[in-house]
Amino acid sequence: MATYISPISNSDLADLYQKAIGSYKINPGDFDRYGVKRGLRNPDGSGVMAGLTRVCSVDGYFIEDGERVPREGRLIYRGIDLTDIVEGCTKEKRFGFEEVAWLLLFGSMPSRHQLEGFVELISRCRNLPDDFIEDMIMKAPSPDIMNKLARSVMALYSYDANPDDTSIENVLRQSIQLIAQLPTIMSYAYQVKRRTYYHKSMYIHPLKPEHCTAETVLRSIRSDRLFTPDEARLLDLCLILHAEHGGGNNSTFAARVLTSSGTDTYSAMAAGIGSLKGPLHGGANIKVSAMVRTMMEEIEDYTDEGQVADYLEKLLNRQAGDRSGLIYGMGHAVYTLSDPRAIILKKNAEKFAADSGHLDELKLLKLIEALTPQVFSKVKGVKRPICANVDLYSGFVYKMLNIPEDLYTPLFTVARIAGWAAHRIEELLTGGRIIRPAYKSVTIPRDYVPLDERTDDFEGSTQEYVPTEERIAAGD
Repeated sequence: MATYISPISNSDLADLYQKAIGSYKINPGDFDRYGVKRGLRNPDGSGVMAGLTRVCSVDGYFIEDGERVPREGRLIYRGIDLTDIVEGCTKEKRFGFEEVAWLLLFGSMPSRHQLEGFVELISRCRNLPDDFIEDMIMKAPSPDIMNKLARSVMALYSYDANPDDTSIENVLRQSIQLIAQLPTIMSYAYQVKRRTYYHKSMYIHPLKPEHCTAETVLRSIRSDRLFTPDEARLLDLCLILHAEHGGGNNSTFAARVLTSSGTDTYSAMAAGIGSLKGPLHGGANIKVSAMVRTMMEEIEDYTDEGQVADYLEKLLNRQAGDRSGLIYGMGHAVYTLSDPRAIILKKNAEKFAADSGHLDELKLLKLIEALTPQVFSKVKGVKRPICANVDLYSGFVYKMLNIPEDLYTPLFTVARIAGWAAHRIEELLTGGRIIRPAYKSVTIPRDYVPLDERTDDFEGSTQEYVPTEERIAAGD
C-alpha cells in the first residue's frame, strides 16, 4: 500500500515548533492557586464526582474522618460482585461474556431462555455488511488495529438506515450489533495487517454460528482454526474481566461525554476506542509486555529477587526501560490493596503457565508485584499501598494463549464496548445536560498590533498576567 508523504517537512516546523511550545506554557503553581483538579482528581487522588450510575461500582478504599482508608478491591457489575460471576461460570464450565453483556445492558441476570436467545441474536449480528470488509478494511490497512476499529465503527454509520436516532430502542439495536461485529472487524483487521505489514499469509475463516465470542476470536485468528475448550474459557474470562469498570475510567467517560452532546452511537463508541488505545489506559498491557521483555533480556537472572529489585529501582529512576519512571502494571487510581481482576487472572495464569512453558516469566511478574511497593518507598520516600493492576497479568495470559501482541488492546475493546453501550444508554436516560467542565484562562492581556508593525520575533505585550479578581479589585 502506498504511504502518503506529508508535504510538511521537519525544516518547515523548525521555527514553528519553538513558537508553538512557548505559547502554551503555564506556570505549574497556577494549578494549585486556582484549585484546578488536574485529571479530574481531588487532592487525595480520588476522582471528582461527575455523575451517578447503576451500571458498575469500583471499590478500592473508603473514607473515614475525611481520610482515604485502603481496602481490598471489589468490582461490582449491576450490584453483583465480579468474583461471584466468575466463580459461577467456572463452576458450571460455561462461557460468561454474553451473560455479562446482558447484565450490563439490562440490569439483571438473564434466565436460561433469555441467555440462549441473546447469544443467538449476537451470533446473527456477527456478519458485516456486504462489501464492508473489502471497502473499509482491506483497502486501507492500518499499522495499529485500534485505529482500524475506530474507523470501521465510524464507517458502519453509513450502512445504518437510521444512524442518528438516539431513542433507546434504536441505540440498543446499534449496541447489540456493535458488540457482535467488533470481534469480526478485529479479526479481519489483524489478517490484513499480517499480509500488508508482516508479509505473511492472510487467513479468512467463515464464522460458526454456534460459537460464542471467545471461540469466534480464537478460530478467526488461528491459521488452523483449532483451540481447546480450556483456551476458549480462559479468553472468555478475560472478556468478562474487561467488560466494564465504572463511569469514571477515561474511555467510558469519553463515551459519556460524546453521548451527552446528542451525537450518534458510532461516534460515541469510536471515541471510547480512541481513548482505550492510549498507553495510560487500555494500551498499558502492551507497555507491560515490553517492560517484561526488556527485563528478561537485561537482568542476568530475572527470577532472583535482588536483581529484580535493583532493576525496578532503575525503572523508577528513569535509568532503564522506556525512561518514563513508571513500573507498568503496578498501581491504580482506585484500587489500593488489590485489583480483583489481577487476582483472578493471576490465579488462572498459574494453571496454564506450567503447560505453556512460562513458569519463569510468571515468577518475574510475581516478583514485580511483590517488590514494587518497597522499592517505590525507598526511591520516592513515600510509603503507601501499591497493588498490581489487571494489565500486569492480562498480556501474559494472552501470550500463553498465543494471541499476538497486536490484539492485546483490541481484545480489551471487544470486551469493553459492552460497558460503553450500557453507559451510553444510562447517559441518554439520566444525564440531561451536556458535559462541560470549566477551564480558566491565564492568557496575558495584549493589544492588537497592525500587521505591518509586527516582526518575525514579535511577541506582543510583555506585561505580567494579573488574575481577574485582582484586576477587578483595581477597578479594571
